[in-house]
Amino acid sequence: MFGKRSGPGAETAQRERAPAPPPPPAAKAGGVKPPPRAADLPPPPVHVDSRSSQYYEVKTTIFNALIDTIDLAQLAQLDAASAREEIRDIVNEIIAIKNVAMSIAEQEQLLQDICNDVLGYGPLEPLLARDDIADIMVNGADRVFIEVSGKVQLTNVRFRDNAQLMNICQRIVSQVGRRVDESSPICDARLPDGSRVNVIAPPLAIDGPTLTIRKFKKDKLKMSDLQRFGSISPEGAAVLGIIGNVRCNVLISGGTGSGKTTLLNCMTGFIDSDERVITCEDAAELQLQQPHVVRLETRPPNLEGTGEITMRDLVKNCLRMRPERIIVGEVRGPEAFDLLQAMNTGHDGSMGTLHANTPREALQRIESMITMGGYNLPSKTIREMVVGAIDVIVQAARLRDGSRRITHITEVIGLEGDVVITQDLFLYEIQGEDESGRVRGRHVSTGISRPAFWERARYYNREQELLEAIEAASRKS
Repeated sequence: MFGKRSGPGAETAQRERAPAPPPPPAAKAGGVKPPPRAADLPPPPVHVDSRSSQYYEVKTTIFNALIDTIDLAQLAQLDAASAREEIRDIVNEIIAIKNVAMSIAEQEQLLQDICNDVLGYGPLEPLLARDDIADIMVNGADRVFIEVSGKVQLTNVRFRDNAQLMNICQRIVSQVGRRVDESSPICDARLPDGSRVNVIAPPLAIDGPTLTIRKFKKDKLKMSDLQRFGSISPEGAAVLGIIGNVRCNVLISGGTGSGKTTLLNCMTGFIDSDERVITCEDAAELQLQQPHVVRLETRPPNLEGTGEITMRDLVKNCLRMRPERIIVGEVRGPEAFDLLQAMNTGHDGSMGTLHANTPREALQRIESMITMGGYNLPSKTIREMVVGAIDVIVQAARLRDGSRRITHITEVIGLEGDVVITQDLFLYEIQGEDESGRVRGRHVSTGISRPAFWERARYYNREQELLEAIEAASRKS
């Protein structure tokens, strides 16, 4: 009964119960792979550099001959203009000796490129010259990405090899007295225009030196520019201007690339010109326009591991420099405690940025940073400090289409039990997207007619402007 089924119908029954075999793949059936879909193909690189491979071969030959000919020690003693003229004369002689056939335009381009390689930033020069590029990301010698209009694109820019890329990284960081090598493979620096630079070198970066540059626009953005871009409504911009002017303590929160530093720059534009402002940053990038500004920058340890000056050291020292406002480029550690102390002891109008996704998370991060600093304080005590110090949190966000928006203007009201109470003054509502895929939305007032900093605005005779901006926003909502 339980043995194998016998008889002529057994095989037929087994075939009926067995699942059908999968169809053979197209490659085996026809011998040809199906063509990839367009959506599966990576986008082609953006042609920032239109020069050919033959041009790079000629350039490499001439560059190597230049390095064998020139005395780099003597060249370093010349000023930039004299050094460029010296390089151009030698390169012209090498071109003549090697009988290189080039047009006048190609020869001029070659001279410019070699001068950039020796004295400047090499292949990065044309990218740094473009004001529409927000970020430059170099992943080894052969992979250079840029961010334009919020979208990351691969370019055809390349370096001669990883050694050239490493030399350029060394040139950048040495300008601010720092170094990057195997013993110190991570470095933060800045360019002369204030652009933020991060370098991570081998052996930590496996595929070659990785260089990231957050470019600053040549023209400093103002709040009116953010309003024109749609980052904030006219009424919201007016309220932010009053907040910055009447010495509210402001925390600017947001994710990476959301525009926190740009927004901080705009907020500092409302500081009166007779105030003494002290800025503390890891790499000095703020561009304050007031006449009385003291800029401080942290310092990494030296080769012996000593001499480090941390952000906390700078914030502590600020209190001995008679500051009227303290601006911290980014709060990321125990210096949060010292900044809150400063805000609580008469330094009204202080500002800082930190990474967080919402105003509520920003408050939680401040608390966690103080706890990680080794302070043995009860949570309620820390929250009381936070509530007493911070008046307004401004939340910046980068939306999925690459646009940047101010999504919250939130007040810190007080403490009920162990819970910090906040209220939103302005919010950004997403309404959908248009036919080109851009996110559509609007800034709306939450209907709060009398913010908690109303008395402070009245002290500075700005309460009427604040009332008009809030009423105008309420009518639109």
